Amino acid sequence: MTVAMNTKRQKIWHRRNLVIGVFVLLLPFIGSYLYNQFRTPGAMLTSSNYMDRPILSFWINDFWGGNLAAMGGGGTMCCKKIQGPTVKVTWILSRTGEQLRQGVKKETHERVLSLPERQRTDEFLHVRFLPGNIVELKWSPDLVSPFEKFHRSSTSPQQGSLK
Repeated sequence: MTVAMNTKRQKIWHRRNLVIGVFVLLLPFIGSYLYNQFRTPGAMLTSSNYMDRPILSFWINDFWGGNLAAMGGGGTMCCKKIQGPTVKVTWILSRTGEQLRQGVKKETHERVLSLPERQRTDEFLHVRFLPGNIVELKWSPDLVSPFEKFHRSSTSPQQGSLK
């Protein structure tokens, strides 16, 4: 009788040890999954400048966004957490060669803007500088600018029939 009880206890402890071992092995994966589900990922900045003056440098809450040519786009800067109800946008206007010869001075500007609502899939904060030192911000899930709406036709062009 004691031998039978002993093997029954051994089976129970063997199962418990197996379950605990599997749980310990899966714990890092479960923790990583839960962490990624509840965190706000870092954002990438992309920008465009529609002013006739280049931007020497710009920052969003001390996250450097690069520099921009006059009437040009910028690159993409990665990655920093951008959150809160507002952000501080700081930029320094530079000068083209002609503007330098005309005596145009370098200018520093700063604005506090409300941060647009971010969706779970949004990874890119698009920054657009407009004439009159106007700055716009929008989130998007990709590099396609959310400021311009692209309308793609869902129908293909009609092909003529041969007779």
